[in-house]
Amino acid sequence: MSSEIMSFITFVKSYLTWLSSLSGDLATFSLLIAFVVLAALELNHPERNLPLKQLRQSYQTNISLFIFNSIVISLLAATPLVMLADHYSDRGLLSHIENPACKALLSFLLLDLMLYCWHRISHSFDGLWMFHKVHHNDPYLNISTAFRLHIVELLIITVLKSAYIILLGVDKTMIVTNETLLTLFVMFHHTNISFRGEKRLGQVIIAPYLHRAHHSTERSEHDSNYGAVFSIWDRLFGTFTERNPAEIGIKNSSPQTVLGLIKFGFTASNPAPVAVYELDANLKSMIAEAAYYKAEKRAFKPGNEMRDWLEAKREIIRMVYGEKYIRQQSNDTDYSSMQRPFTLC
Repeated sequence: MSSEIMSFITFVKSYLTWLSSLSGDLATFSLLIAFVVLAALELNHPERNLPLKQLRQSYQTNISLFIFNSIVISLLAATPLVMLADHYSDRGLLSHIENPACKALLSFLLLDLMLYCWHRISHSFDGLWMFHKVHHNDPYLNISTAFRLHIVELLIITVLKSAYIILLGVDKTMIVTNETLLTLFVMFHHTNISFRGEKRLGQVIIAPYLHRAHHSTERSEHDSNYGAVFSIWDRLFGTFTERNPAEIGIKNSSPQTVLGLIKFGFTASNPAPVAVYELDANLKSMIAEAAYYKAEKRAFKPGNEMRDWLEAKREIIRMVYGEKYIRQQSNDTDYSSMQRPFTLC
């Protein structure tokens, strides 16, 4: 494990040195080539077979949202990151490090750590999840999902990166290098592919199978694997998981158009409660059927009727409303005495 990390660090140093020699236009061109290559791989060798019509809509929506965000950022950002770096490159904490390769590597590691912290906070506070959920609501995870960001979240990230530049004194060359490398990794781990050695690679960086778990509809799964590049932060802070999610996206229907996504970011984090009369009959039927199968497994042994019903009730409500709701209710009252709208028996 340690030898793999050291080898990867050596590779990153070499790659950072190469990237630092690129102009902004050449860096953009290299990312465009990477996007085309990864898109071709996922279209021809997908890890999950996605409906072509829905996949096409996902690409169109995500790329259109990226273009919209780019226009707004260019209009609102009076001091772009590169211009900001010109003023603070010789004043920050990194100015005390003489070795250019070590300075570049440290700046990239700290950027990745900052984005890990931001990503984790976005899942912890409803006011931030409002905007971040736009990224998660793509049910057809693919390389274009990397660019599915709400404009408010993108503006907040830009402010954070500006503070990072001022504090560390990151120069213009390192900005171009870090942004190019970061975008490349983010595109990579959103790509709908799998390959031999992916789990070994996941010991060091966020591979596609790790980020796929992060896009699960289940909160217990998507509240994990927050890293953008390195998986070491998730391992270090206890948010690492290796799971194969059953479903991708977020629960309940949500918009899949550019305008719909922008509005969706300003809606409440949780959907409005559904009226009781709309679900009572269906839930009762589902719970009764689930309880029957539990009783059948117990060979219809008498004395377990209430237990079967309560277990089935909990499982069905978890499936329909999610684990978060159950935990919230459990803090207030015992589940077996839960009040309406879920007292169905």
